[in-house]
Amino acid sequence: MELERAFRRYRLMSFITGSTLLSLFATLLLHQISASAWHHISLLVRIDGIAHGVILFPIYMIASFIFVLKARLSVLYLVIMVLAGFVPFVAFIMEAYMRRKVFPAGVPARTA
Repeated sequence: MELERAFRRYRLMSFITGSTLLSLFATLLLHQISASAWHHISLLVRIDGIAHGVILFPIYMIASFIFVLKARLSVLYLVIMVLAGFVPFVAFIMEAYMRRKVFPAGVPARTA
């Protein structure tokens, strides 16, 4: 039960961290295409950047650490999970890989 709860927390933070990183990456691409668009999205980038880097990523690292401890995985998995928060799309791929590795039959349903 503790393992499932730890995985659900890791999964949620993986999706949130990956999504904010994707939005930052999309704004970077938009900036490369049209520098004039930067004036319209600079506030979004500041808010999203601070949210991702200062608030969400440390929570993602803690959730990853707790999940690795509960699942008794190697430290190498923790390093890969943390690095996945830096590369767009990799957080989603790593979450799917960890789900298949730890729960081959699927994540158990929540019990009340």
